[in-house]
Amino acid sequence: MHFPDTDHYATLGLDRRCTLAQIRSAYRLLAKRHHPDVNGGSEQATEQSKVLNVAHEILSDPARRRAYDRELAERETKGRPPAGAQKIERNISQDVSLRIEDFLRGTSLSVRVNDPANPDGPEIYDLVVPQGTAPGTRFRLPRSGPFAGGFVQVRVKVLPGFRFKARGSDLRCDLRISARRAEQGGTEVMAGPTGAPLRVSIPAGVGRSAILRIPGEGLPKPRGGRGDLLVRIAYRPEVRISRSRG
Repeated sequence: MHFPDTDHYATLGLDRRCTLAQIRSAYRLLAKRHHPDVNGGSEQATEQSKVLNVAHEILSDPARRRAYDRELAERETKGRPPAGAQKIERNISQDVSLRIEDFLRGTSLSVRVNDPANPDGPEIYDLVVPQGTAPGTRFRLPRSGPFAGGFVQVRVKVLPGFRFKARGSDLRCDLRISARRAEQGGTEVMAGPTGAPLRVSIPAGVGRSAILRIPGEGLPKPRGGRGDLLVRIAYRPEVRISRSRG
């Protein structure tokens, strides 16, 4: 089987280690963005939609994807320059920090690349981050201009938040409860990582700084699923007002 000289991973803005879920999510987002009906029926949008469809058809089929990966590896082996030959470095790496909710819901953004070797100045590329992307995931964006044929490898990192702190795929946060709730136990409602209400079961007699683990409410994992949310218990100070007798 022979495939045209096209990098279907780059078409979807994905790294070759991406999961099937990431392929499908990136395709849905890009197909919607470049659909001819959304772009006034332009010829460019029509051609881009065809390219996206081909990339999705090949990469979403496990057998065709394996065959395509083998051909990509053969192309790279044949395309290596002879020893001692001068080569222009066309690839560049860059980190991008995203909000916690961006990893869970997906997002799209523009990536600004400042390569000192580019005489044309900064480069701007569109990046689509599929829903369920894990922190540390790398995306490959094809470069343009004098560095066409190269890639920008973008690694997505977690932007530190006010309420939630990330450690790997787990999230940590504090929850303040009353001393009475700590003594009796029960349920507290807090805003989760996406802002949606999240119920936390409080065991009776829970102590200060106790950690309650809520499975599956953390960040996406590289191989599917989500990490845990670790909730540290803190007590709310109780304010008592007493009236003096005159």
